[in-house]
Order: sequence, then C-alpha cells, then structure tokens
Amino acid sequence: MGDLAIRVQPRAGRDEVVGEREGVVVIRVTAPPVEGKANAAVCKLVARRLGVAAGRVQVTKGQKGRDKRIRVEGMEAAAVRAALLT
Repeated sequence: MGDLAIRVQPRAGRDEVVGEREGVVVIRVTAPPVEGKANAAVCKLVARRLGVAAGRVQVTKGQKGRDKRIRVEGMEAAAVRAALLT
C-alpha cells in the first residue's frame, strides 16, 4: 500500500474528482475547511467512488492544508489513482 497525493479545493459547487494536475489528483468538495469537515468529505467521496467503506479511507498527511496524502486500506496507490480518474 502507498499514499496517494491529492489537492483539495474546499467550498466548491459540488463534490467531484476534477482530474489530475502536475501528477496530483484534484478533488473538489462542498465542505468548508474547518474542524476536519473537508477531510471527512474527501474520505467519503473517495470511498463512494471506489465502492469501499469510508472507514477504509484516511488522510495520512496534510490534515490542515490543501495538499494531502490519502491511503485506502487494502489498495495500492496506483489502483486508487486509476479508479478515481476513470
């Protein structure tokens, strides 16, 4: 398993995976960046896109910034990237 680099854009119009920019997966969420709400929204969106439980997705680095690293329990980072970008 490995961590996947993402960039989060909080307070967006909708929750979505935008694509990839400079090797980083860009994710927009409607949640504000306060009290971990944006992080929770990212985990929920990623879990929904991958068809896994939200508890299997965690932010491992960058809890308070836009640039984060996420890990999905039981999946390689390359597989997560491929699933999010299709």
